[in-house]
Amino acid sequence: MATRWLKAYLAVFLLLASHQAMADMKIGFVNTERVFREAPIAIAAQKRLEKEFAPRDAELQKMAKQARDLQSQLEKGSATLSDNDRRSKERDLANLNREYQRLLREFREDLNVRRNEELTKVQDRARKAIQSYGESEKYDVILEDAIYFSPKIDITDHIIHMLAQ
Repeated sequence: MATRWLKAYLAVFLLLASHQAMADMKIGFVNTERVFREAPIAIAAQKRLEKEFAPRDAELQKMAKQARDLQSQLEKGSATLSDNDRRSKERDLANLNREYQRLLREFREDLNVRRNEELTKVQDRARKAIQSYGESEKYDVILEDAIYFSPKIDITDHIIHMLAQ
């Protein structure tokens, strides 16, 4: 019986001690999605990707227009075209579509690789900024993902500001 009371007192003591320790903790929250969307280094990375892939995107747009034009010619002139001309245009359209699909696949793969490279750079810089801010402001813990957080612990603006410098 005495050990049961001792265990109960010990449990209450530990609960109160852990509650006091939690009350003294300094907790922060960083909305990383917002950092990746609004931080100047993230915006610059996005602009670099757009500039790097713009020529290939323009080429794909041009190729898609050629395919649409060729399809339109086939539909409009199907009654007046000879069988050989029609088959030739259909073959050209099929080849153009295959080439377009191949180039589009390569474009997407290359874009994803480069996007991941740029995102990794931004993530590394953001993590260093978060860690530096946490150490300088004496935070016990800084969270990145949360179902709910109070705006009073949100330090996202501070991190975005640090990344702007």
